[in-house]
Amino acid sequence: MLITILGIIIVVSVCLILFFSLSSKDKSNSWVQFFAKGKDAGFSFREIELLRRLAVKCSLPDPSALFWSQHQLDICIRNMVRTARLAGGGDQGTQDFLLKLYDYRKKIEMDKPKVKSGINDTRQIEEGQPVRILVHGQGGVFNSRIVKNSAQYLTVMQPPAAKLPPGFSWGGLKLSVYFWRAEDAGYVFDTVVEEEVYTKSSVLLKISHGESLFRTQKRKSIRIKTHKMAYLYILNSVEPSYNIEMNPGHKCIVEDLSDTGCAVTVGGKAEVGMRIKVQFILNNAPVCISGTIRSMEFYEDRNRSLIHIEADPLSIETRNHILSEVFGMQSEEDEELPFRVLDEEASGGAPPEENGASEKDAVNTSAGTDNAL
Repeated sequence: MLITILGIIIVVSVCLILFFSLSSKDKSNSWVQFFAKGKDAGFSFREIELLRRLAVKCSLPDPSALFWSQHQLDICIRNMVRTARLAGGGDQGTQDFLLKLYDYRKKIEMDKPKVKSGINDTRQIEEGQPVRILVHGQGGVFNSRIVKNSAQYLTVMQPPAAKLPPGFSWGGLKLSVYFWRAEDAGYVFDTVVEEEVYTKSSVLLKISHGESLFRTQKRKSIRIKTHKMAYLYILNSVEPSYNIEMNPGHKCIVEDLSDTGCAVTVGGKAEVGMRIKVQFILNNAPVCISGTIRSMEFYEDRNRSLIHIEADPLSIETRNHILSEVFGMQSEEDEELPFRVLDEEASGGAPPEENGASEKDAVNTSAGTDNAL
């Protein structure tokens, strides 16, 4: 009887030893895989160790998932942002590491099939797509949009006649058409005007489908739609300016935002190539973006311009602050405005309508808008 009991104890002990040994081995193997995946993702050994600690702190069921799962990576970044905020923003090393995580988060986002997919035929262009038209041999770039896309031809709005020389005719002209496809890239194709079509309310152009559609510029950043009150300042120097302005500038609205630039609606007519600075509040902190207007659309009926700004290189702290908004890492809403110049925006100010615009309300520069991309 005693021998039987001892035998049972020995068997149970061996089973327990094997169980814990295999469990430890599996855990060890999982961390080996974690470090291997981190190395493949471009992180240093020190950064991978920081990620390992972050994964443990966040109790991720599968730590390796943060290298491919947007959701798991977001959990870790959000935890790190919260910790850095409690520490007063964190030191430079923390900000550098956080930016690397955001860049990796951007890569995961942009590698999604929806983002990577493009178009290869003009028949795939969506109706309503804004375009810019270059007339060969005539000079000038004109804003328009796709009204209809059929199997035989594209129909676009004819640019305003006021910008055309007397006796100008569109029939048979060769055009180059440029457009930016949302969440994708820039495209260009060559075409010919087949016919001018007159309706009660407008004049349309029927243009042929392009034989070749070229993808000219891929998206480099993730943008978020906003509707944020801001001030715009015209810069007189090519040097970036990130100093917080304490006096009001031109009222404007930030329509979208990324770590490489923004789109802004402002009263009046802007000019491509202008150097400007936009200042606004983001999560209770002032943000300045200085840069260059790369393209614009002027809406004559409303006397407003939608301008697309390419930002000068931003500081790491500013990029991290913007990316935390882009990826939804901040839970707090904007509350009180920390400096005087945006007091008016807190009470609902807006860019001016076409009538009654003051000097501080609108950008009024007329040269070169339709002659440059």
